[in-house]
Amino acid sequence: MKISFVQNIRKYTMLIALVGIWLIFYVLTEGVFLSPRNLSNLFLQTAAVAIITIGMTLVIVTRNIDLSVGSVAAFTGAIAAFVNVKMGLPAGEAMALALLAGILIGAWHGFWIAYRLVPAFIVTLASMMIFRGGVLGITQGATIAPLSASFKGLGQGYIVPGISLWIGIAVVVIYVAMDFLKRHRRAKLNFPVQKFPFFALKMALISVAIGAFFMILVQNRGIPYAVILVMALAVLFDFMSRQMVFGRQLYAIGGNPDAASLSGINIRKRIMMLYVIFGALTAVGGMVLTARLNAATTSAGQGMELDVIAAAVIGGTSLMGGEGTIWGSVIGALIMASLDNGMSLMDTNITYQYIIKGMILLLAVWVDIATRNKA
Repeated sequence: MKISFVQNIRKYTMLIALVGIWLIFYVLTEGVFLSPRNLSNLFLQTAAVAIITIGMTLVIVTRNIDLSVGSVAAFTGAIAAFVNVKMGLPAGEAMALALLAGILIGAWHGFWIAYRLVPAFIVTLASMMIFRGGVLGITQGATIAPLSASFKGLGQGYIVPGISLWIGIAVVVIYVAMDFLKRHRRAKLNFPVQKFPFFALKMALISVAIGAFFMILVQNRGIPYAVILVMALAVLFDFMSRQMVFGRQLYAIGGNPDAASLSGINIRKRIMMLYVIFGALTAVGGMVLTARLNAATTSAGQGMELDVIAAAVIGGTSLMGGEGTIWGSVIGALIMASLDNGMSLMDTNITYQYIIKGMILLLAVWVDIATRNKA
């Protein structure tokens, strides 16, 4: 069986949209947007949102939501900064404490949502206010800085260009090998596969895109550690969502909760586990944000909820549940960051930046609903 041309186009719509946005900003900024330095900074700025979006994707897939991510990210980042700067503990211990705080917050959310059946919207709206207050309490309204060199390296450190180049080559080779292997397995089981010309074209284009991505980073200062972290988490959670029982059960819960329950899935336990994992991811995102700023501030993470939810939805995650991909959401995060970066380079008034981002989110949700209704 073959997969049609239309299906191929639909699958890579977001990637095509991202390239289109980049080309538009390239013209409007007279080439500044696609300069190696700016793109490297863009990828680094995307990291914290992308990490949290990975977890948000799975939360939305189960028909839930989390409005507290900005406050929780700022709160866990403030904990790490306070312990590192004020108490003088090493970066490793500070990060471990922040990660533990994120896990406990996730367990708190999971308890109320899964076992007390309070709507996720209300639980996380309450936490958005609670932990914003926590940030003010930890920082005492002042900036906590500077962080230790090893902590700061998480958000500002780079792998040297020589090693970065070899990492890029390795990633391209692994991608090509895995894609061929996947196609061979599907054909052997008589599953639908792309026609070979489309398969070869897709593989060539993606390989070129991966190579260009790494070459841009090599031309600047190398691969940021935060970008490596995003890629590693995306690979891990993409595998979990597609290949592991836990991930498939989350999609089953979102697709049809009643059928999932009747099939023996313990929905409460799975939702609890999901929010614990998401709490840890939010803490990691918060630490990356804090490290990139080299400080914990009272305003950190404000508005991050919009960026994270918008990134997931723009990346193809349905607010009706049961549908969404990790890589699609990462691309969605890159689209949101590209809009911010491009409009900032053009010196667009902040008023219009918010209006444009809000309209894009509304359009993405409308497309999702219209597509579902048509189906």
